[in-house]
Amino acid sequence: MKNWMISVVLSVLAVYSATAQPAKPQVMVMEIRDEIDPRMLRQVKLALEHAEKIKADYIIIDMDTYGGVLTDAKEIVDLVMGVKKPVWVFINSDAASAGALISIACDSIYMMPGASIGAATVVEGDGKQAPDKYQSYMRSIMRSTAEVNHRDPRIAEGMVDDRIVIDSIKQAGKVITFTTSEAIKYGYCEAKVESIEEILKRNKIENYQLHRFQLGATEKIVAFFLNPFISGILILVILGGIYFELQSPGIGFPLFAALTALVLYLVPYYLSGLAQYWEIIALFVGILLLMAEIFVIPGFGVAGVAGITLTVVSMILIMLNNDFFNFEFVPMGSIVMATFATLGGISGGMLLLFLGGAKLTNTKAFQRMALMDTQESTQGYSVNTSNPSLLGKSGIAHTVLRPSGKVFIDEQVYDAFTRGEYVEKGESIEVIGTEGVTLRVKKV
Repeated sequence: MKNWMISVVLSVLAVYSATAQPAKPQVMVMEIRDEIDPRMLRQVKLALEHAEKIKADYIIIDMDTYGGVLTDAKEIVDLVMGVKKPVWVFINSDAASAGALISIACDSIYMMPGASIGAATVVEGDGKQAPDKYQSYMRSIMRSTAEVNHRDPRIAEGMVDDRIVIDSIKQAGKVITFTTSEAIKYGYCEAKVESIEEILKRNKIENYQLHRFQLGATEKIVAFFLNPFISGILILVILGGIYFELQSPGIGFPLFAALTALVLYLVPYYLSGLAQYWEIIALFVGILLLMAEIFVIPGFGVAGVAGITLTVVSMILIMLNNDFFNFEFVPMGSIVMATFATLGGISGGMLLLFLGGAKLTNTKAFQRMALMDTQESTQGYSVNTSNPSLLGKSGIAHTVLRPSGKVFIDEQVYDAFTRGEYVEKGESIEVIGTEGVTLRVKKV
């Protein structure tokens, strides 16, 4: 009995000690090793969501970037500063421009030997300094971010503005770029380290579990299609698919390709927060206006021009981080790139239609999808042709001719087409020729 009680007590103590043992510290490492743009912003969002999911105790940003888009960098800063757990950055080479801003937003900065931080002047796509309104905005963000993390705000400003003078640190005409030792000296780096493991050791974090965040296959695909060059190709496929479907109705594959390209064009930009509802609606309205101009409204007028304008403008806006036509903080380089991608895709589509349309019908793939056989009279096939006596006859348009439709002659309805002109229902027509079972007519 006594031995039984002892074994029970020992079992209870073992269970208690196992449950009372503290859990391993959870450390998540995320990389910022590319340009700061919508793709990187989405990657950071997903990484921080993953950190929350695994209940990470510490988050370390493995950084090597020359910067990027200011608005995306500001959103990343807001995300980082909103994290309640410690966020540290490990600069293993460069943290320039937007990278410097994100680094300053972190609770602690650690740098490799030979690394650098600074040079946060806002530049345009051609490398020239952006107008002062951009520099002023960047200065204010850098200053306020440095203040929150108890770093010298004047130094943060000096990384942006070459006019600022700071005794023994900065002269006029240059922006601040600190080496590792300089950053340590002036409070912009906690220590020089060789690895992430060394950072954890310096902070007395032991027996930890390290998680390295990686994008899933789906997210990598989304990031791939956010490239403006890929967007231009998708626009080309959309236009080409619609054109070839109209030329060979019933095949289905060109339309399927166009719809697939449209989804791949819209979804990544929507998920990244660039494509707004009104931009997507404007795109579809533009497409509908173009279809109405082609199939419903005769001639080419207001609907056609409005459709083209809405379609082109909305495709450009979908790629830009604008706030309802407010481009104040959208870099000129991004606007130029989005415009070239859209116009390049449209131009390529038009070129494909003119040069590739005829060749498409000769390809084996097209011949497998389309009916290419001809029914020759020598094989016993025949067709009823229109009565030649109808030549010169007058009648009225039974339907709208755009340019084909039906006409009413001598109380009979016939298929007819014009030489390209539009004829409204009820207007007078005259037969000027026949083609198989179809009449060629003109408006009287």
